[in-house]
Amino acid sequence: MDVDPRLLRCFVAVAEEGSLTRAAERLFVSQPALTKQIKRLETQLGVRLFTRSRTGMTLTEPGRTLADRAPALLGEWDRMLRETRGVASRAARSLRVGFLASAANEATPRIIAEFTRRRPGWRVDMRQAAWSNPSAGLADGDVEVALLRLPFPGQESLRTAVLFSEPRWVALPEGHPLAAHRLIPFRGLWDEPFVAAPPESGWWRDHWLATGERDGHPVRIGAVTDQPDDWLSAIANGYGVALAPASAARFYARPGIVYRPVSGVGPSQVGVAWASADDGDPVVQDFVRCCLDTPWPEENA
Repeated sequence: MDVDPRLLRCFVAVAEEGSLTRAAERLFVSQPALTKQIKRLETQLGVRLFTRSRTGMTLTEPGRTLADRAPALLGEWDRMLRETRGVASRAARSLRVGFLASAANEATPRIIAEFTRRRPGWRVDMRQAAWSNPSAGLADGDVEVALLRLPFPGQESLRTAVLFSEPRWVALPEGHPLAAHRLIPFRGLWDEPFVAAPPESGWWRDHWLATGERDGHPVRIGAVTDQPDDWLSAIANGYGVALAPASAARFYARPGIVYRPVSGVGPSQVGVAWASADDGDPVVQDFVRCCLDTPWPEENA
């Protein structure tokens, strides 16, 4: 029987957290998606791993046996993948860097230039990730460093450092009645349909819907997209509005869409992230230092 390591990761997270909600936040997925993964693993193994109740998830006897052995198995698997990919990257003198959307904005070329100055003969392999993968491939070991949006749910295996913050604005169809306003209170958007990330993105979707800043007001979803082009098309076609970093007005300007400042919501932060196992990797740490040493525009400070 072949068991997908991703199913084991889901199982370990729920076993350690004792809660589907906390485990979903830790894994960057939605709770329904995580529930399906646990049921899929139970079906493959032919055993019940948890007893579910209002107080949480309790391991069964078979579940405890698996919970004792799975972390070591996954740890060895992760080390093997990281070492194998790392050897390939070092041989090619290439650093794999994941990013979401515009990454570190205008600073990205400067970061890469400084890294190649410190590491002559090396190149940075930039890999764009979908919004349904908010760790930009880092959590899965597909990349060695990531430029991503915060807040980022804590994982002991990952490190993050804040690079800069910027306001969250709103993107609206050009003909929207609120498009004529210079500043839009977030409360005035509560009843608007929103273009959202996929449900499996969990906390990432919630952050860009500002679910915690609605005083319990329900969110209306007008469309679901996973890529910037589809996101822009949905807004321009009038399916909804969307919160976005202020820099989106520069990076994602297009006819039919306007961006306006919003009051009543907190800012968005950009950070650099890497695996804690790479704390001593000089190549990874050189890239992190390049990110931290890069001067940022005053408006992003």
